[in-house]
Amino acid sequence: MDFFNAIQASSSGLSAQRLRMNLISGNLANVNTTRTREGGPYRRKEAIFAARPVAESFKKMLADRQRKQLSMVAVDRIIEDSNPPVMKYDPQHPDADEKGYVAMPNINVMEEMVNMISATRSYEANVAALKAAKEMASRALEIGK
Repeated sequence: MDFFNAIQASSSGLSAQRLRMNLISGNLANVNTTRTREGGPYRRKEAIFAARPVAESFKKMLADRQRKQLSMVAVDRIIEDSNPPVMKYDPQHPDADEKGYVAMPNINVMEEMVNMISATRSYEANVAALKAAKEMASRALEIGK
């Protein structure tokens, strides 16, 4: 892997983890949102990542596929939670049904916090890899002096 591929791999990881942290932040911000534009409670969102080859040229992409070398991460899609909402008894709530139950988002705050820590650590690992690649390139340039 050359210098530019290392930077590209790290930067794709940084972008993917930043999007993941934004989704987690949105989930945490909407933990009590019972009414959305689409109707019903907020649905938890999650990013699905996929490995992608570095697509500089067709020749390089073909060589990467033959070696089965994937060096970038990308967000493949963003999915919404398909689990049913949590029904909470609160007859005073404006969104309560005739029995007094409110449909609340199916978001576990502890799970979201663990996901946020994981995303943060992954982001930090990509920053460290980027710094290491930069340092190696800088040292390689000093060899010729």
